[in-house]
Amino acid sequence: MTGIIDYDAGNVKSVEKALQYLGEEAVLTREPERLLAADRVILPGVGAFGAAMERLDQYGLIPVIHEIVERGTPFLGICLGLQLLFDESEESPGVKGLGILPGRIVRFPEGEKVPQIGWNDLHFPGESRLFQGIPQGSYVYFVHSYYLQAANEEDVAATADYGVPFHAAVEHDNVFACQFHPEKSDKVGLQILKNYISIS
Repeated sequence: MTGIIDYDAGNVKSVEKALQYLGEEAVLTREPERLLAADRVILPGVGAFGAAMERLDQYGLIPVIHEIVERGTPFLGICLGLQLLFDESEESPGVKGLGILPGRIVRFPEGEKVPQIGWNDLHFPGESRLFQGIPQGSYVYFVHSYYLQAANEEDVAATADYGVPFHAAVEHDNVFACQFHPEKSDKVGLQILKNYISIS
């Protein structure tokens, strides 16, 4: 069973439907016991960094997320869910992220149309369980105005380019995250989700 963290932050239903399409039991919940009992856990999200951290705190989910990760449960952040895994974001100065992986979130430079909305191609610097069977240059669907600068290059599983090169996905032990929306990325996205639910 895959637990999807429900904290009033956007794209939860489309993630749930994509998993169900793949035959995976998906439970949308903010109950700590159910999330801790899940075989894997997804943190989706659309919206502002500061407001999302506030809701995670309000629902008592911050220590739950840390415990899930520390237990070695496969954990996937999607879109804002990727950004929240890191230390801080220029979108919400002074707000601490989850700090599960080192790095920061920065705004695309002046001159680029933001948000980036639409399809962009991925490049893979090395082997990744999340992108098994996905060819270099595959297109996925993005919606974001801020992007990841991971502190550790070895955590970067995919990169993309939108005026500047940016880190589009990460993989570190049992922690995975995508800036793009796999649930909206057609066959490529479904294969990425399939790869994720096959990780034990």
